Amino acid sequence: MNPPFKIFAFLASVSMIGYGAVPPPEKLLPAETLAVITVPDCAKARAAQGANASSRLWRDPAFRPFKDKLVNKITDEFIRPLEHEWGVKFADYTGLAQGQLTFAVLQNGWQGNEDPLPAWLLLIDAKEKSSQLRTNLADLRKKWIEGGKKLKTEKIRDVEFTTLTVSGEDVVKTLEKSFSDSRRDKEDSPKEKPDSKKTNPKITIAIGQSESLLVVGSDPKAIEKILARQSGGAVPPLGEQAAFDADFQARFRNALVYGWVHFKPIGDVLHRLASEAGAKDKSPDSPDWSKIVTVTGLAGLKTISFNLNETPEGSFGEFHLGAPAAGRIGIFKIIASEPKDASPPPFVPADAVKFQRFRLDVQKAWNTLESAITEISPQMGGGLKLILETAGKDKDPNFDLRKELIGNLGDDIISYQKSPRGSTLADLNSAPSLFLLGSPNAEKLAAALKTISSLLPPQLTNIKERELLGRKVYSLALPGTPTADGSSSQRNFSYSASGGYLAMSTDDAMLETYLRSGDGTAKTLRDAAGPADAAQRIGGTGTGMFGFENTRETMRVTLEALKNDSGTVERMLALTPFAAKLSGKDGKGLKDWIDFSLLPPFDQIAKYFYFAVYSGSANADGLSYKIFSPTPPQL
Repeated sequence: MNPPFKIFAFLASVSMIGYGAVPPPEKLLPAETLAVITVPDCAKARAAQGANASSRLWRDPAFRPFKDKLVNKITDEFIRPLEHEWGVKFADYTGLAQGQLTFAVLQNGWQGNEDPLPAWLLLIDAKEKSSQLRTNLADLRKKWIEGGKKLKTEKIRDVEFTTLTVSGEDVVKTLEKSFSDSRRDKEDSPKEKPDSKKTNPKITIAIGQSESLLVVGSDPKAIEKILARQSGGAVPPLGEQAAFDADFQARFRNALVYGWVHFKPIGDVLHRLASEAGAKDKSPDSPDWSKIVTVTGLAGLKTISFNLNETPEGSFGEFHLGAPAAGRIGIFKIIASEPKDASPPPFVPADAVKFQRFRLDVQKAWNTLESAITEISPQMGGGLKLILETAGKDKDPNFDLRKELIGNLGDDIISYQKSPRGSTLADLNSAPSLFLLGSPNAEKLAAALKTISSLLPPQLTNIKERELLGRKVYSLALPGTPTADGSSSQRNFSYSASGGYLAMSTDDAMLETYLRSGDGTAKTLRDAAGPADAAQRIGGTGTGMFGFENTRETMRVTLEALKNDSGTVERMLALTPFAAKLSGKDGKGLKDWIDFSLLPPFDQIAKYFYFAVYSGSANADGLSYKIFSPTPPQL
């Protein structure tokens, strides 16, 4: 090795002292972590995200007028006021994340009481931008001092932290300024008199930089554990937590983004609190609160997790419930699909824009639900039993609801939808759709529904019958729904038995098309190659649950409806907490924020949309739900 190179190597090694690589989240966080959401490598995630269809749509010049108006309005009304209030420019920090960006919640001794509470942490690895991070933090501290904020400087494991203390009331006021119209609030809201009896909780936020790592947290003890892990201290890491490691090895290793919740300690706290509440409530008519966590299945839920990934082939996501089969009861037993074929049947047409099939044993699910209700509240269970024993007896004394209705439920639930016939939001909400319930004797199931009509409100008991292709079709008129012009739209709910299914729809044409679908001449969804190939990315169609959505078509009709019927959106938003802000100081309303007329013709952006498939499955470890959206061919 030549002398100049030796000198260079020596200087490089010296320069790295104090700036070692920040450990990944599973090694940086302590084992007591209750929840974490992380982007393990922000630079890698930004590159992958920037190449996907949605990001490319966001950057498309045709989309720019709509995007710019929305972004500028959000910046003016939300971002800048918050920046002014807190003396920070968010843009100074958004580009600093080069390594991990992690938000975590630590148990911190929490056992369900207000003291202590769980601690939260925000961790950002700036890597080579650490000097810029240090400069930004110094500027931020200066602005806080000039703004009169209460600060305290302290050292945690020889790292300097600035602690800002604010009252909960100040935080609420800041949020209210951002989410309401301040001028109107001053005019309309009565001034509140200070109440000395009200508690005013203090919120502390400690912020500091350890090497290239920005650390923001609510509790110095939690921060100390991060710094100990960063320096290789003896604090046990999250990666050694068996529950986390199982999910990490199965789902997180190559994920661009993942989240994880350790639900078992949360469930233990909930169970204890429920038991304490049950011990205090001695009323004989009250539910047995001590059994709720166990009977619902929450006691058997160990973890909750999700992950997202981007590949040249498309976008992938997975949501997992760690409810092992050995202890799976309650809700998780009900929603666990049977490992059976869930592919589109031959009668589902090729022009269906949405399809879902769920192989759920409905009889088992009902029995599980009924048992859970009875165990939690014997009174409610008794009332339910009485309904099952007496329903329909007014029309047929020999009618047995449990036998005729529940006894004829099968293990197949199917729904599919076509494009709406109009271009308004009301049309979008009432798109032609069909719901099918598998049955070993669908004709008896249909007849049972008519028999128990006495349980329905009086205006829904007039069920009419007609014949179509030798099958009985039952119909009843639904209450009218108001339309934009003040009139009322009338729809029928119709159902009939055919092909081993009870078919139900509020669109008579959809139901009749299904009843005529036996000719086998129309093109079907199952013949489409794209969804079948994409299904292999999510475990195939034999997992018991499979769904499909033609997002190109659903987005086309959605954007058209928004452009044609923006007034309905504005009336809906008027009922939300954002109403005052969205009304605008000049009275322009929603259009001053989101101007749907600026959306380009759909043909200009259609290339960014394609389709998506999703599946659900159950195995010994838990329940998984996966979604895959292939990259559109034109991209």
